[in-house]
Amino acid sequence: MIVYNQAFDINHTIFRMASLLNYYKDNSLEVERLRIWDFYLAFPREVSNIRFGIEKGDRDIKKLFPKKYNPYEVISNPNKLFGRMQPYQLIAIKTLASYGVINKDYFQLNRITKVDKKLLKEYLDDNSSFTERELNIIKIMTSYFNYMPLYGTQGLKSRTNLLEFKYDAQ
Repeated sequence: MIVYNQAFDINHTIFRMASLLNYYKDNSLEVERLRIWDFYLAFPREVSNIRFGIEKGDRDIKKLFPKKYNPYEVISNPNKLFGRMQPYQLIAIKTLASYGVINKDYFQLNRITKVDKKLLKEYLDDNSSFTERELNIIKIMTSYFNYMPLYGTQGLKSRTNLLEFKYDAQ
């Protein structure tokens, strides 16, 4: 039996990452942060499993993504799935670098820097293929989760529990 999953489609991964970069207003971000955002864009239901704080903004975001049980969307091990997505995500980043959309020195700096916003917009001529829920995830990831620190016990890595955070330099 052949089963398609957009998380393991390199072209869809390139499209998702380019869309996230297109909505992102700042010029640079961490590679790990972009990978986490891409995971939640590929699996929108998993946003409800992010550990939110007690601040009012956190509660408001959590209300946008209520837990609805759908047996076809259940992921038994998100960490393992996130690890399996890594090669596809890194190839997508390399491809965007080869197109000239992002800086090619991203591995040395561990940061992705947008180089050509015009080329990025040409590549993404139409975002109509996203559902309203996916567009909400793009907007929330590129705004709210951008201001959350990546490292530390209250950071994005810790709250999502997708990447190891205990040994990160604070």
